[in-house]
Amino acid sequence: MKAARNRIEDIIRILRINYPKSRTALKYNNPVQLLIATMLAAQCTDQRVNKITLELFKKYKTVKDFAKAKQPKLEKEIYSTGFYRNKAKNIIAAAKIIVDDFGGEVPPNMQDLITLPGVARKTANIVLSSSFGKAQGIAVDTHVKRLSERLGLSPENIPEKIEIDLMEIVPKKDWLDFNYLLVNHGRLICQARKPLCPKCVINKLCPSARKIFPNLK
Repeated sequence: MKAARNRIEDIIRILRINYPKSRTALKYNNPVQLLIATMLAAQCTDQRVNKITLELFKKYKTVKDFAKAKQPKLEKEIYSTGFYRNKAKNIIAAAKIIVDDFGGEVPPNMQDLITLPGVARKTANIVLSSSFGKAQGIAVDTHVKRLSERLGLSPENIPEKIEIDLMEIVPKKDWLDFNYLLVNHGRLICQARKPLCPKCVINKLCPSARKIFPNLK
């Protein structure tokens, strides 16, 4: 981890230069919408979720609307996001808890957020960072997991363990943006099937790139 700690600030600095407006690609107007959108985004692209929520948020304007939703109807409305039965069930259950236990407001802390059905640390971190500007962890999605391994930032495979490693080496001032920086870079350059290492702005700081392309300049 010492080697990763020595490289991390340069990695973040360069990524910030290249992705100056890094933020979630999900479209939302309030914490409830971001929570729902993030839950829908599990195993689904942000682009597809945005298409679904464009109409969904017109029908369900408040958390109370989601709490009163009929599961079969909601399943049909979110069908194309995949895992629609569990997602619909969790969204309705989470909305009911928010209404009954949190006064209709999405709780602004990790401890309460992860008590909601279908909400793990990744979802909670995204809601906290984007809706409340709070850094209580680092969201680890498929992009962050992949890049953390390739960049030698964590040897772990479990998101929770990867997050622990990242929190040890990433300065806390960068926690808010770190997920979005890696997601943007992962989508454009460090792709799953074929990373574009020669075009990568941090290839000199990446052990995987140096191994594949030893003559990178």
